[in-house]
This record gives sequence, C-alpha cells and structure tokens, in this order.
Amino acid sequence: MTLTARRRGGVLRQRNFFLLWTGETISGAGSSMAAVGVPLLAVTVLHASTFAVAVLTGAAYLPWLVIGLPAGAWVDRLPTRPLMIACDVISALLFASLPAAAWLGALTTGQVVVVALLAGAANVFFSTAYQVCLPSLVTAAELVDGNAKLQGGASVAAIAGRGAAGLAAEAVGAATALLANAASFGVSAACLLAIRPAAIRPTASAPAASAPAAPSPAVSAARAGGVFAQTWHGIGFVARDPYLRLFTVYAAVSNFAYTGNLALVVVFLIRVVGLGSAAVGLLMAAGGVGGLLGALAAPRLARAFGTARALVLTTVASGLAGLLIPLTARGPRVAFFVVGSMLVAAAIVVGNVILGSFRQRYCPPALLGRVTASMRFLAYGMIPLGALLAGALGTALGARGGLWIVQAIFAGSAAFLLTPRIRSARNLPDRPSG
Repeated sequence: MTLTARRRGGVLRQRNFFLLWTGETISGAGSSMAAVGVPLLAVTVLHASTFAVAVLTGAAYLPWLVIGLPAGAWVDRLPTRPLMIACDVISALLFASLPAAAWLGALTTGQVVVVALLAGAANVFFSTAYQVCLPSLVTAAELVDGNAKLQGGASVAAIAGRGAAGLAAEAVGAATALLANAASFGVSAACLLAIRPAAIRPTASAPAASAPAAPSPAVSAARAGGVFAQTWHGIGFVARDPYLRLFTVYAAVSNFAYTGNLALVVVFLIRVVGLGSAAVGLLMAAGGVGGLLGALAAPRLARAFGTARALVLTTVASGLAGLLIPLTARGPRVAFFVVGSMLVAAAIVVGNVILGSFRQRYCPPALLGRVTASMRFLAYGMIPLGALLAGALGTALGARGGLWIVQAIFAGSAAFLLTPRIRSARNLPDRPSG
C-alpha cells in the first residue's frame, strides 16, 4: 500500500479498524433508532407520562452509578474483543424482547425500563472496552483520525437511524421497529469476530521496544491488588490529575444538563409543537447531520487552532446553540430546532474527538480502562439525575419551560473549560507532567 493511498483512506484502509468502524456504525444506526423509538413507544403506545419518559432516558445510564467504577478494573483484566462481543449478543437479545412482548400483548412500561437498565449495564462494559480496544488497532499518531472516523460513522448512523425510527414507527409500529436495533448488535458482534487477533498491536500509547522492558513503578502499581484496589488506583489517578479532573467535572455538568434536553425533546415535539412520529424522526436526524459535519471538521479544527483552543471554541458555541431549541414551534420556527440541534451535535462531536484522543494518548496503557470508567462514572452517572430533573421540570413547568432551564445549565457548563490552564494553551498535553 502506498503512502498516498494510505493517507487518502486514512485508518479506514486498515482491515481491523474498518471492521470495528463498520460494526459500530451499523450498531449506532440501530441505537439511534432506539433512542427515538423507545420514547415514541412510551408516548404513543404505552401513553407514558412526561416523567415516565424521562425515567426511561435515565435508566440506560443508571448502571454507570452502580457498576461503572469496577467495570474499568474488570476491562483492564479481560480481553476486550470477547467482552465486547458478549455485550453485543446480550443487547441484541434484550431489545428483541420488546417487540416479542408487544406481539404477545404483554408489553409494559416496566419491561421497557428493565431492558433499558440491563442494556445500559452491557453498554458500560462495551464502551469502556471500546476505548481500550481502539489504541490497539491504530498508532498513537492515528488516534485523532480514528476517533474522527468513528464519530463520523456514528453521526451518519444517527442521521439514518433517527430519521428511519419515525418512519418505521408509523409504517410497522414503534415496537416492531426496535427489531432493527436488535439486528444491529448482531452485525457489530459479527464484525468484531472477524477482526484478526494476530494483527492487534500493543496499546498505541505504549512505547515500542526491541526487548521487553521492566514496567515502571506507576504501571506496577496500576496492576497490583484486586479489583477494589485497582479501581481506587484509577480514581486516584483522575482525581490528582488537573486535566482529567477538570474534564470529568465539565462532562458531568454538561451531560446532566443535555440529558434533560434528550429526556424532554420527544414529548416537546409531539405534545407541545404538535408533530407526528415521522416528522419527529426527521427533525432528530438533524443532529446526526451536525455530528457528521463535526466529525469531518474535528481534525482540521485541531490542526488549525490547536486541541485546547478548538475544544473551548466549540464548547462555548454548543451551549449558545442549544438555547435555540426551546424556541421551536410549528411552521418556520421549526428551523430553530434544526439549526440548534445541528450546531450542538457538531460541537459535541468535535469535543468528543479531541477529548477521547487526548485521554488515549495521555493515560498510561495499563490504566486506560480504569481512567475511562472513573471519568464516565461521574460524567455518565449524572445522566439519570439530569433525566429525573428534566422530568420534574417538564411536569411542573411544561416541556418548553423545562427545556429552557436545562439548556441554560448546558450553556453555563462551558465555564468549566475557561480556566487559565486550558484557555491559555494551544494544545492539550500528550502525557502527564512530572
């Protein structure tokens, strides 16, 4: 393969990465259908209340509060690919149970909540292992390109999945449409099975060596002790590091607020704006378009402005753009939702690419699973709380009033990144100092 061809295709020309990207893009399309389809199922079939719909949104992330921390230590001990395959198979069976129960006339809101909880638990392990797996498939210099390609695939999946969710719900019913999500997890498992283990390289952030080298004291400490001791070692590493600590707090606050938007937006568009299922699916796809643009722009923005500056600029922009969403109404004012959701998604994807690549380069390989899980424990653990708050606000103030409050909090979360350490730097560091 020539260098020119390699540059033209980037990491997608590498077989193992292409399989990972394909499986996750198709799985992402199914998950995007479920992200719209499950609330549609709750609103149009089960006639759930605003608060119940918000509980469904939060249920998928509640496992991060329960098993998020030890999951990182388990992932660091287990082979990542078999673990990811097992999670895919479990998720496929769980989501297939929903249309099966609907056909039997036995579907309840309780079952939907239980499926969301169990599938969320599988996702805790899958997404943590996924972050550890990527550096084993690409080099450190290819991490930004790899993360951008994966985020781009996820955005394309969101466009297709969210748009298809509303159309499928009207065509075959909201419950039957969820079969697509179950099938997508099967495709992801098949792609992971096809990856050649022999081609997997050592973790990208690990230095190359011609002979085995003795592990550093930090790595030795990271590997010592049982699951509990290793879990606390990962927590301590995040708590002591000024960058990881700051990004964890920022992610927690922004996720807390933006999940409120996700918890209310389907109820808002159907019951307040007065749109149908197909229109809701198409409008939700606008975020996927923005995410795709963000994934395409992320490497260019990182090179042009530096990773630190690009992160600050896009974070501030996403907060301001989110304030357009509560202005949505029938007619021309639907454009507020389209523009707002596109800009928010684009900025979020740029931030995800930059922060994900930073963490994969910055952290010691032996700690990456625990660092990822420790950061996500707080960042994702706030999501159920944000969903519950949104449900309470939507019940008390109406869906539009609740959206105004959560979007204002989301805009304010950018202040956490306006510290001198981040604001004055061009690029985020590649490794801890000292």
